[in-house]
Amino acid sequence: MELYKELANLRCFTHRDLVQLVGSENAARWQIRNYLKKGYIERIRRDLYAVISLETGQAIPNRYQIASRVTDASYVSHHSAFEFYGYANQVFYDVYFSSEKRVKAFAYDGLTYCPLTYRGNLGVTETNTGVRVTSIERTVIDSIAVFEKIAGLEELLRCLLLIPVLDSDKLLASLELYGRGQLYQKTGYILESLQDELTLPECFFAECEKRSSSSKTYLFEKQDDFILFPKWKLFAPKELKSIVNKGITDYDAV
Repeated sequence: MELYKELANLRCFTHRDLVQLVGSENAARWQIRNYLKKGYIERIRRDLYAVISLETGQAIPNRYQIASRVTDASYVSHHSAFEFYGYANQVFYDVYFSSEKRVKAFAYDGLTYCPLTYRGNLGVTETNTGVRVTSIERTVIDSIAVFEKIAGLEELLRCLLLIPVLDSDKLLASLELYGRGQLYQKTGYILESLQDELTLPECFFAECEKRSSSSKTYLFEKQDDFILFPKWKLFAPKELKSIVNKGITDYDAV
């Protein structure tokens, strides 16, 4: 059972990992078939396997460890990164990750693993448990960029309100990855609306305003209560935090 113990330490593994442990391609293929038959491992997706606990019969790796091993360079991102840090209002059944290599979404153990656009490794760190995850500042910017597709505006705001502190320089570095004027507009408006809680320096908002698009835009699809914020050239809700205070509203669909 020495091999099983080594695999259990990895939590999840690939064919290449096993070749390094057993020394040959043929031995690795045989061992995978053998352990699958015995129930020691489960196939997560093509060329990725989870080790099963002999005590509980459950997969040893958690959702974040699996997402970090989908490809050689994948990492936990967006709302799943908020969950990892404990700053999420809700825990989703979708696990979001980014990967340079294009992969398809897949399901395992009741969860759906959803790949998102890869924008480099800036702010990505690896924990001692094998989880690769975006920094909280990178997570904030990534999430603002696509909140209409992931989680929605209310959940994004609730996540932001749980964050104790943000580094403005790291936020700006993450914005630079996108180079989109509209994202500077939306980020400036959203974070300024939460300034009482986040207390970011004024120079951060000045830089966002400087880098904003010269064109007027909408925070999301036009709503009746939108007003124009001239500073940001942005049509958006007059009181953004009221969305959180209202609880379940029409904004949940955003």
